[in-house]
Amino acid sequence: MPNDRLLKAANTLHKALLKATGGRIGSSIGGMPVLELITVGRKSGQERRSMLTAPIHDNGEYVIVASRGGDPMHPAWYHNLVAQPDVDIIVDGTRMQMRARTTTGDERTELWSRIVKAFRGYADYQKRTTREIPVVVLTPR
Repeated sequence: MPNDRLLKAANTLHKALLKATGGRIGSSIGGMPVLELITVGRKSGQERRSMLTAPIHDNGEYVIVASRGGDPMHPAWYHNLVAQPDVDIIVDGTRMQMRARTTTGDERTELWSRIVKAFRGYADYQKRTTREIPVVVLTPR
């Protein structure tokens, strides 16, 4: 499973690549758009930024997955948005204010099915962990 240093390094490199290429390289991965999620640290109160993919994006909403590569722990960004669901995202250089909501029940089941049908890697992540991987909908606010 990825450790915190590796994840932070990957985020830093990804942001640098996007900046250096004007978004021409790194704005999508495997056909999924990349977004920068901006949360407020639940302990520090400081702005935190994470590079994520959005396997589903429709009508101004983005769906993100708190997989952390199948790690047994939720990613820190997920804990932050649960504590403070008003977040910002940057997609293709545009900053947007969003409200985060963790899906449950039938909604989660339907979204998860769509996600793994299109991007099989998420199913592999779920196999690596006993926790239910959260599926989060980001809606404009």
